[in-house]
Amino acid sequence: MIGGLPIGFAAPWVLLALMALPVIWFLLRAIPPAPVKRRFPGVILLLGLKDDDSVTDRTPWWLLLLRSLALAAVIIGLAGPLLNPTPPSKSDAPVLVLLDGSWGAAKNWRRQTAMVESLLDEAARQGRRAALLNLGAPEKPQFQPAASVKNRLPGVVPQPWQADAETYATVLEMLDEDAFDTIWMSDGLEGARRDDLLSALEARGSVRVVEDPLGVHGLAPTVFDDGVLTITAVRSRAEITETLTVQAHGLDPSGTPRILATVPVRFLSGETSASSELSLPAELRSRISRFSIMGQDGAGAVTLSDDTLKRREVALISGREDREGLELLSPLHFLRQALKPNADLIEGTLEDVLPANPDVVVLADIAVLSPAEEKEVLEWVAQGGLLLRFAGPVMAASGLSVGEEDPLLPVRLRSGGRSVGGAMSWGEPKSVAPFPEGSPFFGLPVPDEVRVTAQVVAQPDPTLADRVIAELTDGTPMVTRKAIDQGQVVLFHVTANTEWSGLPLSGLFVQMLDRLAILSAVGVDDETRLSGLTWQPVQVLDGFGRSQEVHSLPGVEGDVLAKNALGPKLRPGLYQSGDKLVARNVLRADDTMEAAVWPLGTRIEGYLTAPVKDISGWFLAAALGIMMIDIFASLAVSGRLWGARIATVVLALVLMAPQADAQESRAIQDTREIALGHVLTGNDRIDQLAQDGLRGLSEVLFFRTSVEPSEPAPINLETDEISFYPFLFWPITPDQPIPSDEAYSKLNNYLRSGGMILFDTRDADVARFGAASPNGRKLQRIAASLDIPPLEPLPEDHVLTRTFYLLQDFPGRYASRDVWVEAAPADAEKIEGMPFRNLNDGVTPVVIGGNDWASAWAMDGRGNALYPVGRGRAGERQRELAFRFGVNLVMHVLTGNYKSDQVHVPALLDRLGQ
Repeated sequence: MIGGLPIGFAAPWVLLALMALPVIWFLLRAIPPAPVKRRFPGVILLLGLKDDDSVTDRTPWWLLLLRSLALAAVIIGLAGPLLNPTPPSKSDAPVLVLLDGSWGAAKNWRRQTAMVESLLDEAARQGRRAALLNLGAPEKPQFQPAASVKNRLPGVVPQPWQADAETYATVLEMLDEDAFDTIWMSDGLEGARRDDLLSALEARGSVRVVEDPLGVHGLAPTVFDDGVLTITAVRSRAEITETLTVQAHGLDPSGTPRILATVPVRFLSGETSASSELSLPAELRSRISRFSIMGQDGAGAVTLSDDTLKRREVALISGREDREGLELLSPLHFLRQALKPNADLIEGTLEDVLPANPDVVVLADIAVLSPAEEKEVLEWVAQGGLLLRFAGPVMAASGLSVGEEDPLLPVRLRSGGRSVGGAMSWGEPKSVAPFPEGSPFFGLPVPDEVRVTAQVVAQPDPTLADRVIAELTDGTPMVTRKAIDQGQVVLFHVTANTEWSGLPLSGLFVQMLDRLAILSAVGVDDETRLSGLTWQPVQVLDGFGRSQEVHSLPGVEGDVLAKNALGPKLRPGLYQSGDKLVARNVLRADDTMEAAVWPLGTRIEGYLTAPVKDISGWFLAAALGIMMIDIFASLAVSGRLWGARIATVVLALVLMAPQADAQESRAIQDTREIALGHVLTGNDRIDQLAQDGLRGLSEVLFFRTSVEPSEPAPINLETDEISFYPFLFWPITPDQPIPSDEAYSKLNNYLRSGGMILFDTRDADVARFGAASPNGRKLQRIAASLDIPPLEPLPEDHVLTRTFYLLQDFPGRYASRDVWVEAAPADAEKIEGMPFRNLNDGVTPVVIGGNDWASAWAMDGRGNALYPVGRGRAGERQRELAFRFGVNLVMHVLTGNYKSDQVHVPALLDRLGQ
């Protein structure tokens, strides 16, 4: 720092050269030497004459000053001036940068990352070694040059959980006994065993804590009660009064993501929790997928919605109406009591309720439907409805489904039913048997007091065993089920009231309705309703609160989902079991957030308001500008400025005109013919390599296929239109700039409209998504804002393996097999008689690999290979496979799924045979 100004120097000793400026001034004044004055009478004859080219006898003082300023700017620029420098540390010990790395740090992650970069730059200038430790994903810190640690920083991201006591214990074991200083980038939240780790770090050196004084905000799960949504926000610090805006996100009727509603949540001073209510129509409420705090990143500032907000509509229809005063005998009474808290009930006739398209229709002791009613109910069930039927005296006496199976019953029935003391009698009431493993009721405890005194009995049938989902202890079916297209029919062989059994009086009745997905208000706090089931993650949150699709995470037991803390094995997100969807959010219903409390004497500071910035380039640029001014000033003094000005204008016009014409002609040419494009990285060598590689691939396409590409086009994402090019090659370099928001918008539109991008990290390390190389980490940062679908390693039966050539290997200069493409749909199956599945009914928008294909494709103007690949014949074979892979890529993006359509050949031949 100089005199309190926010400027310093990386090499202040260079400023000593400024002392030479006075000497240089006098030297410039002395050259050329001043002329000696002599009186000569003949000079009078020259009076009045004027020379066109005048030369001054001395350099003007203002020109000397200009040149001195240019020299001073060069000296200052070489001294390494820094804007907002940090005070130099008195210690030369290594530096450990410790990141809490939780969702609470996501809010300030950009500021935190900028400050860490500044701290590592300062350590590099001081020659101190550094290490990085992220508590969200801890690895043993390795001290190395600070510049190397800075290169790893882009791959460090916050995690959607907080470090627990076990994590702190693991970190304590990782620390070496050597001395080092620590800079702790805190998330501002209290953590278990934080003080133990702080003590261990202070024993090894100084500790600085960097923390946001405004604290952390989060959202508790939204509660739906009596038609009103209650939104609760919490915060870690309560010193000020503030208002947050919570947004409800979801899909509009056209399927476009939108903000469906906003609600303010106001915190008063001294409060750490605040709530607001939001009332929405059921149709709009069912569209909500998440709530988030506007303007704040972090998984804790997001709460996902699940079935708890989506009350089902259930239509209740009974075969008889009970007289007033006998409501407890009504077949619908116990159903109303079980369903009313968590479902919207509709009562009426079938003609009235079916047009409302309810989720469930309950028929209580209704035997015969008219042909028109039966047809309408069958169509409704086939479209995904659930028909729930209960037996009773009317059904037992009707003879329904005795001769042949009724379309709206899952099994055939025996005439008359079965009861205690009847024609088909039991000696005593029967109890419910434990539910088998394939039943939706599996895992539910069966109360001893539930007894069945009568039921309708199923006829033995080859399909009966597959349709029974609950039975009595003597093996007779109690609940049966069958599927009808997308819907299903379920029959309880007992009544919906207590006339034939004690089931409606037990909690088992409600749990069975829940397992049939008739009730929907299930949350992670309902431990009894989660236990016994395996929940498969379908969507998880990252540390910033962004949703990510998952395909490889294992299922989670219900008890674990309800009780365990979040971590690498249990991530926040949406979990599914059958038809039920549960959200496990970062914050639970009764969770609070406690601000971190540091011991007295701990050095705590906020984030740097302005990061350290090297401004030497500004001074060197200023020096260059002053020198240009000096040139024109010298021309002006000598009287030759006008000619130089004309020459400069003419030269600029000559240089600019061809460039404008070239840009216009290139755009016209690329719309008339097929052209391959490559994204400019800013590295001249890599950009030239990409140009040569695509030129070589274009030559191969020209001679081997009907595609005749024109000259490859270098693409500047910020200024060029990319929709002209069906295929873009994007080589990855560690130092290439991140595209702007406008460029990302163009890229996402390009990917959605059928374009393909081949990302090449050129490191043959994509097996771990590039995490072990700088190129891979740069790809992760570039791809974070792209609309990329889920990926998987290229399967053997992907259309890319047979688009033009039959391939199973995809080498470039390297021969790694790991190439990533859009993942196949989960329901893709192999068709009988075909060697491959019906995959990728379209074009994969991205292909990711690290085999350096451009080096293998690169050719000069005469068609000679520019870079070696392998050795001898094996190397040339590898280059040939690289060309074949390139041909398959281009043919795939140009022709789409025509090769995949071969799976339909058997059906087409069969149809032609008819």
